[in-house]
Amino acid sequence: MSELSNRRILLIDDMPSIHEDFRKILAPPAAQSVELDEMEAALFGAQTRPQRPLFELDSAYGGEEGLGKLMQALAEQRPYALAFVDMRMPDGWDGAKTIEHLWQQDPQLQVVVCTAYSDYSWDELLERLQAHDRLLILKKPFDNIEVQQMANTLLTKWQMTERASLQMHHLEHLVDQRTAQFKQASEELQREIDERKQLESQLVQSEKLASLGQMAAGVAHEINNPIGFISSNLGTLDGYFKQLLSVLDAWQTLGPMPDSESVARLEQLRKDADLDFLLEDIPVLIRESKEGIGRVGQIVKDLKDFSRVDTQQQWQWANLQQGIESTLNIVASELKYKADLIKEYQPLPDIECLPSQINQVIMNLVVNAAQAMGPERGTITLRTGQQQDTAWVEVADTGAGIAPDILQKIFDPFFTTKPVGQGTGLGLSLSYGIVKKHGGDISVRSEPGVGTTFRVELPMRQNRPAA
Repeated sequence: MSELSNRRILLIDDMPSIHEDFRKILAPPAAQSVELDEMEAALFGAQTRPQRPLFELDSAYGGEEGLGKLMQALAEQRPYALAFVDMRMPDGWDGAKTIEHLWQQDPQLQVVVCTAYSDYSWDELLERLQAHDRLLILKKPFDNIEVQQMANTLLTKWQMTERASLQMHHLEHLVDQRTAQFKQASEELQREIDERKQLESQLVQSEKLASLGQMAAGVAHEINNPIGFISSNLGTLDGYFKQLLSVLDAWQTLGPMPDSESVARLEQLRKDADLDFLLEDIPVLIRESKEGIGRVGQIVKDLKDFSRVDTQQQWQWANLQQGIESTLNIVASELKYKADLIKEYQPLPDIECLPSQINQVIMNLVVNAAQAMGPERGTITLRTGQQQDTAWVEVADTGAGIAPDILQKIFDPFFTTKPVGQGTGLGLSLSYGIVKKHGGDISVRSEPGVGTTFRVELPMRQNRPAA
């Protein structure tokens, strides 16, 4: 039996005569039906009609028996499409209870209530069963044509409902397939995005390390210089300490009543040690050494802050001027022999950014400015300011300038005018990407032979995720 051509009907009634009547109406013998059609054609001259499809009618004489047949039919995958159920069956379940059990097993079953009188009103029955769209009433005594019409109509409805359900399942399957495809595509896209972010982070870090590598000698000099005079001061302090010990030992040998010779010897030892000078010079050496240690500590701190990786990728409130100063402290050796540094700062509030990445931008611009100087010492000017909700930084140099045909390429990845091995060609490209990620802008003005000015503009507050 095809799912969409179900002609199976279950009749549940305690009266055998009702079963006989239904069988005559819905399932008459095939030969009798054909014979009647032929007689009708002979009498009225009508063309013989094709044989109508018969209904497959099963009988049950109580609610429990009807439920058993329905469950067996479901187990055999031959469900009933329609059930005629008598309302009053004194020896078992009544019609309402029977219908409740039938629908618990097969919610798609269409039902016709057969009754001459009932213990329930129609409204009460509908309210109890909650199935206005699957329930009709057939009053006894019933008309044959009415029974056939109900059977044909409700079986057609069952078939249409089943067809719609199959179509819906098919559509749901297609939707699930498309959803799975979209999910897979989305996951692949997310993996590509994550890989790209990881590569970008690695590029930024590689550029940081490359920049630090180029300046390693200068940074080492900046650290070795204070370490050198600290070491020298400690040597001097060691000598001073030995002299003080000799005076202290001599003083301890004096008794309560020292003679004049011992006092004279102590006085001579004091003059030889130049005790007054020691007491004046020792605090100076200690102060210089502490300043040197502070200088080394600051350089190490600035290096640590500069070279760190922004693993969390979360916006932070940072002091832009403080970041600039830390960066200048790192590149001091790169600047001191090439250019004088001029600072024209305006007071700025903290801005929301990724601080180490902004420091990377400042460092790239300052180092490029220093390397743009010719044989003569030049000037690098750093300016900061605020324009409405935007903070800006300018790095201006009096170097060689940039030719117009090169100016339009300077932000391209791997483009560099430096000799092989002296530049990665990523500094300005990464700087451009960092500034754009912050929702800012970076621009350049240059005149050959006069100098170049880079301007970085950054929003004070971010309105999107950092990642």
